[in-house]
Amino acid sequence: MTNVTAATAERAPDRSAARRRRAILIFVSRYATFIGLLAMIFFFSINAPDTFFSRANFINILSQASLTAIIAAGLTYTLVVGEFDLSIGYVASFVGLMVAGFLAKAGLPIPVAIGLALLIGIGLGLVNGTLVTKVRINAVIATLGVGTMLSGIGFSYSAFPIAMGIPREFTNIAIGRPLFGIPNPVYVMIVVLVVLWIILNKTETGQRMQAVGSNIEAARLSGIRVDRIKMFAFAVAGFCAALTGVLLTSLLGSGTLGAADGYLLDAFAAVFLGSATLREGQFHILGTLVGVLVLAVGFNGLSIFGAPTYFQPIFKGGVLVLAVGLSTLARRYAASG
Repeated sequence: MTNVTAATAERAPDRSAARRRRAILIFVSRYATFIGLLAMIFFFSINAPDTFFSRANFINILSQASLTAIIAAGLTYTLVVGEFDLSIGYVASFVGLMVAGFLAKAGLPIPVAIGLALLIGIGLGLVNGTLVTKVRINAVIATLGVGTMLSGIGFSYSAFPIAMGIPREFTNIAIGRPLFGIPNPVYVMIVVLVVLWIILNKTETGQRMQAVGSNIEAARLSGIRVDRIKMFAFAVAGFCAALTGVLLTSLLGSGTLGAADGYLLDAFAAVFLGSATLREGQFHILGTLVGVLVLAVGFNGLSIFGAPTYFQPIFKGGVLVLAVGLSTLARRYAASG
């Protein structure tokens, strides 16, 4: 009896230490990306206080992050339902070229041109959704194929940038006199993120999206129209990509083939960084915003310190692998602890 009591007393501290270790690892798994963002802000502020730690620079960071956040928010919806969309960069480039053509070549009024451009984005999202849900083509293949086709169609429409004939009122959408010193795309980003967050977290549609992403068979058996939910997610991704393309054309003052292609990797990096934030491996809008800010702050800091441009993709890939890897390990050890 004495031996049993002693053994129990010896195991008690071990269990207590295991619980503490588990709590620490769970904390790391949920907040590692957010802590990394704060650490970067602290590091850059200490080493470049006059340049980095200023209102003007923080506004610049938000401005640089705004378009990435918009397109990444749309991508988040497709990932929530368990699919991929590799066409978003191509859609943004194509729509940006088309809206410039609507204005400069067709002479359409600005609201009409923007409305048609956004409808094209939604339509392309629905095409992706149809190929994935009805034709049963793998999402990676379907969206990559559609994106590649858009690149060729855009080239046939205009192989050269469309700049002449774009009204100043259109370019003022992105670079016009900002309200309270904050560029207009930042306000658009805030509206898009808030609306998509509400839909995903506070509506029945959002709950169904999360159910489809968690267990598609259980969702189907519970009566959820899975194909319709996925179509909605792809349509939102197309809309956000199109909106990004419109704002980018307004910012550049021209429609340029391939101008937004680079947003694809940025969006995926931000969304997957965000999935390691606050929630364990789940895609969500707030996490996507944190992921976008991590990239924006990192790029801004590297630029201030004069790092070569090739450091940006190294930083982007490195942060993605490190953050997601550490978060995955932390969750694994927390679950086994």
